[in-house]
Amino acid sequence: MNGTDHDAYGRIAKFYDRILEPVNAPLRAIGLRLHPVDDSVTMLDVGCGTGAHLNAYIETGAVCHGIDASPAMLEQARDRLGDRVELRLGDATALPYGADSFDLVFTSLLLHELDPETRAAALAEMARVVRPKGRILAIDYRAGSLRMKGRATRALSTVAERVAGRDHYRNWRTYLRAGGIPAMVPDVGLTVESEKIVSGGNLALWLLRIEN
Repeated sequence: MNGTDHDAYGRIAKFYDRILEPVNAPLRAIGLRLHPVDDSVTMLDVGCGTGAHLNAYIETGAVCHGIDASPAMLEQARDRLGDRVELRLGDATALPYGADSFDLVFTSLLLHELDPETRAAALAEMARVVRPKGRILAIDYRAGSLRMKGRATRALSTVAERVAGRDHYRNWRTYLRAGGIPAMVPDVGLTVESEKIVSGGNLALWLLRIEN
C-alpha cells in the first residue's frame, strides 16, 4: 500500500471486509476506548482501506480524512462513506497534508507489510502531520512473547502472510525481527504513551505522541 503502480488489493477489495472485519472490528472498538475522540478532533486514517475504521470515527463527530494507495479499496470506501469524509489516493511516505494538520493519525495493519525503508518513511510522515499535542494510534503485529492464544493466532497469521505473497511475508518477518512499532518510534521523534496487548500477544495497539 505504499505505491500506486500496482494495486495489490484489486482482486480482494470487494471481499476484504467479509474476511477481516471479524478481526478488525474488535480492534477498532478497543482503539476508540484507548483514545476516545469527539467532534473537536480532526483525524487521518493512513491506509484507510475500505473505510470501515473511518465510518466508526465519523460516528463520533470527528472530522475525518483517509488516504490509501489502492484504487480498489478506495472505491469501496467511497461507496461506504459517500461525501462524509475526504478520501485521497496516495502514498504513505509522501502524505499530501501540511505539518501539524491532525489531532489524531490512525493506522491499522499497514506498517508490517512495508519494506523497512518505506515503513520508517511512512511513520515519519505520520509524525510530521500530527499536531504537537496530538496522538498517533497504531494497530499492528507485536514482537515479543506469546500466550497460548497468541501462538495459535500467530500460526494463522503466518499462513495469511504467506498467502499474501513473498514480499509481504518477508516484510512481515523483517518487521517482527526488528521489534515492531516500539522499536521504530524513537527514530522519528515519537514515544509510546500506552500499549494495549491483544490476541494473546500477537497484536497490539500503541498510542504514540511527539517526544518532548
